[in-house]
Amino acid sequence: MSLDVKKLDKSNFRQFILDSPSQFEIGMSLAQNIKIPGDFRNIVVSGMGGSALPANLLKIYCNDLVKKNSEYKPFEIYINRYYSLPQQSHYPNTLNIISSYSGNTEETISSLEEADKASLPFVGMSSGGKVEGLCKRYGVPHMKLPIPYPNFQPRMGTGYFFGAIVQLFINQGLIPNTSTEIFSSAKELSVQMENLEQKGIKLATKLKGKTLLIYASPTYKSVAMVWKIKMNENAKIPAFWNFFPEANHNEMVGFTNPQAKFLIIMLKDPQDHERNLKRYEATRQLLKEKGVESEVIAMEGDNVFSKIFTSIILADWTSYYLALEYGQDPTPVDMVENLKKILAS
Repeated sequence: MSLDVKKLDKSNFRQFILDSPSQFEIGMSLAQNIKIPGDFRNIVVSGMGGSALPANLLKIYCNDLVKKNSEYKPFEIYINRYYSLPQQSHYPNTLNIISSYSGNTEETISSLEEADKASLPFVGMSSGGKVEGLCKRYGVPHMKLPIPYPNFQPRMGTGYFFGAIVQLFINQGLIPNTSTEIFSSAKELSVQMENLEQKGIKLATKLKGKTLLIYASPTYKSVAMVWKIKMNENAKIPAFWNFFPEANHNEMVGFTNPQAKFLIIMLKDPQDHERNLKRYEATRQLLKEKGVESEVIAMEGDNVFSKIFTSIILADWTSYYLALEYGQDPTPVDMVENLKKILAS
């Protein structure tokens, strides 16, 4: 790493990325002894930003597991990104998970208070803060997330959240014990890290100066959303997401008269529906006619876990090096912190 990079990357964000595969095993250990009485068929995860995005990825992972294991019943995962709980939180056999890395997220604390007032079953996740304190006060189980480095960002702790909730689901009998597969796949992510970093460096140079859109299949549309979030928070740029085939029925038409220098990243799952697979190249050709660039990136991995997190690590590297291209420190989210100060006043 050059001296210039060190000056920009003041919190060593690069190390956050390098360490990310080790988070899954640590995360699973956090929930090792936690089991909530009840036969739950609905899960509501209440959180904001990086404390909520792992739930979107869990939906992909758990849907695949239940599909492959007929002895396990399907269950629903809902994500709540607001001050109050959704209707689903009050359904019978619903477990609420209160998720805030800092433990002080105002929307999430409001949901926690509502869950307690309504005597709903819930469990807390945080690195401390008010969430931990309230869980202790109310006698509710709490999974304490680590803070491995100063200035560590919730969006980079996805493995901790994912591992902890997977272990909780295993304990509740909702999914089979997949710890061996997860640990093996996580080790493979570490092996691929250097290659993914090099791919991210190359991709970042192509993205500079462009407004980004990320497309995926319906199965992996949440991965496209995570790419968008990484571009927003790491590279500090606008970015947007959609999925095929829906984007072909409306959004694509907007490029008839493009208003910016766009580049579309298409995350292509080789196992997608054969008709949907044809849309990637067809859309790319139509976009090219309108002067819009695109990059088709194959989702790599031999299982759903690998596909999700190989792609997300590539998003981390790409957004990291794009931040450096723009002379930005990838770690802080100053506008978020400034907004909190305004709201607090």
